[in-house]
Amino acid sequence: MGWFSGVRGVVSIACAAMVGGPAVVVAQDATELAPVAVQGHYDNGVGKSDAASQGVVLGTLLQDIPVRRPGEILEAIPGLVVTQHSGEGKANQYFLRGYNLDHGTDFATRVDGVPVNMPTNGHGQGYSDINFLIPELVERIDYRKGPYFAGNGDFSSAGSADVRYRTVLPAPLLNVTTGSDGYRRALLAGSTTLAQGPVLLGALESMQEDGPWRHPDRMRKLNGLLRASSGDAARGWTMDVQGYAARWNSTDQVPLELIDSGALCRYCALDPTDGGRTARAVLSGEWHASDAQGSVEASAYVEHYRLQLWSNFTYVEDDPVRGDQFNQRDARSLFGGALVKRWNTGWFGRDTSVDVGGQARHDQIHVSLYDSQARQAFATVSDNGVGETQAGVFVQEETAWAPWFRSIVGVRADAVAMDVRSHAYAPNSGSANDHRVSPKLLFVFGPWQRTEFFASAGGGFHSNDARGVVSRFDASTGEPVERAPALAGSRGYEVGMRSELIPGLQSSLALWRLDSDSELVYGADSGGTEINGASRRHGVEWNNHLALGTYVLIDADLAITHARYAHDGANDEAGDQIPNAVGRVASLGVSLRRVGPWSANVDMLYVGGYPLSQDGTLRAPPAVVTNLRVRRDITPRVALTLDVLNTFNRRYFDIAYAQDYRVTPTAPVVADGVTVHPGEPREYRLTLGITL
Repeated sequence: MGWFSGVRGVVSIACAAMVGGPAVVVAQDATELAPVAVQGHYDNGVGKSDAASQGVVLGTLLQDIPVRRPGEILEAIPGLVVTQHSGEGKANQYFLRGYNLDHGTDFATRVDGVPVNMPTNGHGQGYSDINFLIPELVERIDYRKGPYFAGNGDFSSAGSADVRYRTVLPAPLLNVTTGSDGYRRALLAGSTTLAQGPVLLGALESMQEDGPWRHPDRMRKLNGLLRASSGDAARGWTMDVQGYAARWNSTDQVPLELIDSGALCRYCALDPTDGGRTARAVLSGEWHASDAQGSVEASAYVEHYRLQLWSNFTYVEDDPVRGDQFNQRDARSLFGGALVKRWNTGWFGRDTSVDVGGQARHDQIHVSLYDSQARQAFATVSDNGVGETQAGVFVQEETAWAPWFRSIVGVRADAVAMDVRSHAYAPNSGSANDHRVSPKLLFVFGPWQRTEFFASAGGGFHSNDARGVVSRFDASTGEPVERAPALAGSRGYEVGMRSELIPGLQSSLALWRLDSDSELVYGADSGGTEINGASRRHGVEWNNHLALGTYVLIDADLAITHARYAHDGANDEAGDQIPNAVGRVASLGVSLRRVGPWSANVDMLYVGGYPLSQDGTLRAPPAVVTNLRVRRDITPRVALTLDVLNTFNRRYFDIAYAQDYRVTPTAPVVADGVTVHPGEPREYRLTLGITL
């Protein structure tokens, strides 16, 4: 229970905030949180973006779509796939533009200005756990793909998402959900205006779930948010206190051959003691002001974060007696902030804006790895104290040269300082520094006939784990190891168009390429990331949003990617295919809105087959998952919502890996095996939503 103590104060404050005023909300399902335009889900019309693959997802979309887990709200970003290869409390696994982003290595996520990605994390570089998100409170998601935007730094080569919460709710709400496999959820939230003027918003969420697993997940989550705000879009401020804690069991990936032979049931575990627990407490604030001359935005945050994971991916290959389970630990305090100043000028006799800004963060980390058996550590593999400081500054100029042409030119400079103190193997202590300069360039042409065209180019990067940058020797053998660069660069290019030529239809098309100096790939044996060679990716994305009359909305998206190693760092004899690089993603969503008391939504996601090995001889099969939501307004204040997840009960894999393993002490080692985490079967969830 100690893991939950960090959020008790936040929970108490949130409850107090909701007692005296319009205070308790729980869900999108009870009422509309904002007026819904016919064009509904996206704010991506002509004239609102700087690149073909940039856009905005409105919070109203998240009220309509069924999701299995909080992270799946990011699947509203066209082409992004969110899965899970372990217990539900662990960070999701993300796939975008041919990247297996693991848990967030090349996709940067922020929630109200606070970065979610964790450098030098106990489990994986850039680990991005967004299980604390409350979908009903999301006002919008601003997304960008590619390294073309000067305001984005570490982890954003493939893209980024900024999630923005609401500052006020129109009415207090209560949602209570019950469902298959022990799913239970309750959310209360609401806002009130204090006598002095600020608005106070409070939210409290509790969730539990067992899942279909023979050894239940026993996921338990407690989540709280208290927000104070004042002002408007022109001038105002917000302050947030957040607390989150969760614990769970994990049914990690298991050998496919055992499932196929019937030796292991589809939802069974080989090590039932796997699992995890995590907690975070965040204090953050933001202030902004704008007028005709320009604007300024400032934000700051401080956070304490903890994570423990117990995993076993090779079973008894290395230790036939005690097994191969390992325990990854991460405890850190971090703080940082950002400042952006804009000037609106008349340079060159044209409308021009100049942005100057920067971000900085410092993480003080205790990160360690232990051999364990049934969650009891018995040997130290590594134990490190890490201080890591990142800072970046940027300048960006936007000029409207003509009514049909504008340019955005920027440059970004980033630096990182790493200090590692190895408590288990002193020779691996040391320091490292690195820096990069990344130019950015975007051109926007049009609109003509409600159609505009884009050309974009830019450089980006991701940081590498400080231990891999500093360590000179293998802690187990003492052999020298190759050290990783602190910052690994990328270069991206894109051309595209966006059109509303056909009434009611918003369409965008993007052709892109992304080259990376160093590929980070997920190592299933170790549960972490490993450095491989340089890579090249190119692809096409086609997104469509259609409004048919007043009631029907259709979203159809297609992403095709070709991903290969560039052979300047990879082993040519092993092949050039990138394991777990998804090449085809398609989605189709149909919404029927407010037809009398009824609403409905059907979402289908197709994920194409992908290579598991570098030579392409092992491949994962494609997957198709369909989710259904039906809502019935009983009264103006009461609604019932039914979600049917995996509606057609398709059998699929959330993820598959090629790896070696041994399942019993007397069995032979399987050198080129396939392990899988099965997708969950059909699941029902029923939500009662009440407007208080």
